[in-house]
Amino acid sequence: MATYVVGISGASGAVYGTRLIAALALQGHALHVVISDTARSIVRDETGLDLGQGPEAASRALSAHAPGAAELQVHDPRNLYATIASGSVPTDGMVVAPCSMKTLASIAHGLSDTLLGRAADVHMKEGRPLILVPRETPLSLIHLDNMRTLAAVPGVRILPAMPAFYTRPQSVNDLVDFVVARILDNLGAGGDITPRWQGVSAPSRQRPRTGKNK
Repeated sequence: MATYVVGISGASGAVYGTRLIAALALQGHALHVVISDTARSIVRDETGLDLGQGPEAASRALSAHAPGAAELQVHDPRNLYATIASGSVPTDGMVVAPCSMKTLASIAHGLSDTLLGRAADVHMKEGRPLILVPRETPLSLIHLDNMRTLAAVPGVRILPAMPAFYTRPQSVNDLVDFVVARILDNLGAGGDITPRWQGVSAPSRQRPRTGKNK
């Protein structure tokens, strides 16, 4: 059993975070969850999951949505006294999914002005895995510079929410699961929640026709 931190910030794509929580809970891991104030509304609007008012209500709602976790605790995003704000508390990695450009910028410049930013800063300074799942398009030069800054930090992975189509997805859930599966792999949590690439025989190569007989 491992202990992971999952952050959900205020960008479209809240389903990536809630699906990741469900997948990690199913494996029996302990979870610390931080959801920004804006993200609470987005979770409700995009997924229909009502997190209620306050961390305790959110913990109950997520535990019902994602059963099986050894522990699932939702923290107030303003509480910089939370356990995960300290590097002395061991965790096995952190994911922010989705990661808004505001949150990305905050993490890139070490502001630590919210628990989400502070927990990410802890993971970077302690050299623990930190996976950021940006969900924005198009990207400005400022966005790209912030990603480049973070990608240079040991342990940080920038994993954009870019689903693939070689699995021939049949639903939106299939597309979500593709991204969540990549997050799990990079986190070291494993789990086969989507088909993996099996390879194909090399296509035959024929000499192109010129239209002339030689």
